[in-house]
Amino acid sequence: MDMYRELILDHYQNRRNWGLVEDPDIDYEEDNPLCGDHLHLTVRLDDARRVVAVGWEGEGCAISQASASMLGEAMVGKTLDELKHFSKDDILEMLGIPISPVRLKCALLSLKILKAGAYGLTGWPGEEDE
Repeated sequence: MDMYRELILDHYQNRRNWGLVEDPDIDYEEDNPLCGDHLHLTVRLDDARRVVAVGWEGEGCAISQASASMLGEAMVGKTLDELKHFSKDDILEMLGIPISPVRLKCALLSLKILKAGAYGLTGWPGEEDE
């Protein structure tokens, strides 16, 4: 468990893919009104619709920022179709620690922004099965 906490802190303090991508194919940002977390995601695709660059900026708690950093790393090299299959469980597995119901929207903000920007799906990921 401590290893996962250290990983979260590392991603929070040393954010991967930080900074917005120029000429993105996907460009979406949103806030979590419950806690004030904010993320802006940009993604560039190649001709095969595969992610070649991910960039993001934002502010918020360690959970929201770390999940955005981890998701960004996981996205590179995936096709747009493969991104469709990223789920709430994938994010929670990346984080590796139990997330309370209050912090769940923090953890899932990056996934929500990906799904909204790429597919126009604006519901919170995982709510449909709650």
